[in-house]
Amino acid sequence: MTAIPLRVGLVGYGLAGSVFHAPLIAATEGLALDTVVTANPERRKQALAEFPDVRLAATPEELFDRADELDLVVVASPNKTHVPLATASLEAGLPVVVDKPVSGTAAEARALAALADDRGLLLSVFQNRRWDNDFLTLRRLLAEGALGDVWRFESRFERWRPRPKGGWRESGDPAEIGGLLYDLGSHVVDQALLLFGPAAQVYAETDIRRPGAETDDDTFIAITHASGVRSHLYVSATAAQLGPRFRVLGSQAGYVKYGLDPQEAALREGLRPETPDWGTEPESLWGALGSGESPLTNGGTPVPTTPGDYPAYYTAVAHALTGTGPNPVTALEAAATLDVLEAARKSASTEATVTL
Repeated sequence: MTAIPLRVGLVGYGLAGSVFHAPLIAATEGLALDTVVTANPERRKQALAEFPDVRLAATPEELFDRADELDLVVVASPNKTHVPLATASLEAGLPVVVDKPVSGTAAEARALAALADDRGLLLSVFQNRRWDNDFLTLRRLLAEGALGDVWRFESRFERWRPRPKGGWRESGDPAEIGGLLYDLGSHVVDQALLLFGPAAQVYAETDIRRPGAETDDDTFIAITHASGVRSHLYVSATAAQLGPRFRVLGSQAGYVKYGLDPQEAALREGLRPETPDWGTEPESLWGALGSGESPLTNGGTPVPTTPGDYPAYYTAVAHALTGTGPNPVTALEAAATLDVLEAARKSASTEATVTL
């Protein structure tokens, strides 16, 4: 006998809701996309076209008024709404997934975690890039000891977008929690902490490079981990030439990988996780492992890239909700990332290293 799927209410149907969350929820065994919350007429039409059986609500309040008909709320609305909507979900007795960043401060994240614990409810943060193909490959190499002791981790999430697109993500209003430090920075810092442990010191440089830009669009973060590893993290919309996504240097070898995981591009094109060879990339994009001084190959050999697996996040959420697995990304883990982002903002403004 097949178990009845858990019913999911999705708040927000912009980029995050329509491209990432809705398709992944719909593709997850044990979950059913029940309701989409958006007042935008075009987005309502889009949601019905893509998921004909979905119910629509114009406001989150409509969703919470029938909390007994739902099993999970996913918050995929603008950053400034994350804390109030997550709070309302938990107070309505509903587990909640919140897109990153879960909040603007680490203190808010820890307060949400405490509320969830008090209510005995799941609070998970959508850090999908833990399931990027390159990150999964690097974790595999580290587990195998292929690099020896890692000395330096370089991670780049760079784009070439010489003109601002506008919208809340590029707003200079602090209430919007915009800018690359909190957007892409949430990903690269989360990955660094997951790989190499807590941060001991943080140094950062944040710049506004593009004419008309209101918030940081070219940012560098240096983390000294308690483990002794140094992470150098770059997030930029102003990179006319893209660097390697990862360059990881160890006592025995280095790993260099160019290019972004293909899953976001596939989702934007309307492809779904059921597509054959989901998350895979051609051999021409594989990274290289080895040592040496060759400017072209670094003395390395190609390393098959582990397929990316964004669906694994919601599969893990379904297991956590049914008591058969752990929370895939906790709010306390998100708080540790926010500790680093707050320290980075302080470091950039004071031009000094911040000790955590």
